[in-house]
Amino acid sequence: MFVKSFKTNKKTLIGGLCVILATLCLCIWALSSAEDVETTSSQKKTGTLTYKAATNEERLAFLSHFGWEVESDPAEIVELIIPSEFNEIYENYNAMQKKQGLDLEKYKGKTAKRYSYVVTNYPGVPEGVRANMVVYNDKIIAGDICSLELDGFMHGFQAEQSS
Repeated sequence: MFVKSFKTNKKTLIGGLCVILATLCLCIWALSSAEDVETTSSQKKTGTLTYKAATNEERLAFLSHFGWEVESDPAEIVELIIPSEFNEIYENYNAMQKKQGLDLEKYKGKTAKRYSYVVTNYPGVPEGVRANMVVYNDKIIAGDICSLELDGFMHGFQAEQSS
């Protein structure tokens, strides 16, 4: 039988705890950065497109990337809770989001904000068109361009993505 003992002093113990703490912080940082990887991949595909939406200027720049001209201030800002269970309407809306590289699945049960802007340059429709962006933690997680008319339309940020 072998017995091995280790003698440690306070300096060694504190050093070991610092290494463990640093490793833990690195793991937490890596996990929190995983969401940013998806945004970075989208940016590489589309050039300068960023999904940041912390400021009005960032939201306007996002819409401008798709060619939309909007009034400079949101017509409406609404806080909403993304349901924990999707009904048929949310399933259809999320299918549209997936077509444009977004997905609401991981935000179920979360509280987000919807920013609605008046679109001023929709082809053939001079008024009654809105650009909606759903924002969570200062990032765009969903959105659409829609008509306020009863028999209107709704599609993703690019006009050719009609549904």
